[in-house]
Amino acid sequence: MHIYTRLGDHGDTSLYTPKGVPQRLSKAHARVEAYGTIDELNAVLGVVRAELGTRDTLEPLLIHLQNRLFHAGYDISTMPQPEGVARAIKPEDVTRLEKEIDRLQAELPPLKNFVLPSGVKAAAYLQQARTIARRAERRVVRAGTEAEFNPEVVPFLNRLSDLLFVLARYVNLRAGGADEAVDWQV
Repeated sequence: MHIYTRLGDHGDTSLYTPKGVPQRLSKAHARVEAYGTIDELNAVLGVVRAELGTRDTLEPLLIHLQNRLFHAGYDISTMPQPEGVARAIKPEDVTRLEKEIDRLQAELPPLKNFVLPSGVKAAAYLQQARTIARRAERRVVRAGTEAEFNPEVVPFLNRLSDLLFVLARYVNLRAGGADEAVDWQV
């Protein structure tokens, strides 16, 4: 099997269609931008995993997040079928993220300031992932003005960005560091 098809050489790509002929869209289409940004976020979480190592206690959670992001991309990149839109992301996915936030936040000192994205490499990458999650959320919202897809993807990305922020703080604290507060003196 070849990895290249040459089908996208003219600037278009196919949306996944489980039954039927794939629909071609411009690679600049809002829907393609949305699932491409989700893919970018997933790749940065791979960098976080590489930085932390496979024996880290966060490894199972990060693997879970990467798998759910793949499913969120599926929801955005799949054409609606007669039975409706793809719904791989479910409300329980958002609930699980909230439980993870609550669990980790219980181990953190109360947040009293805005914090700078900094600290150990893994925490900095988690902050980068957080900003990409926010961009993915914006791109998905924009794509939603043009196409129908699973509405659960938006709250999932919103809560995921919150979790990534908490994870960055947690990783820094675990490494012996503290939050670096924003200097408000202007």
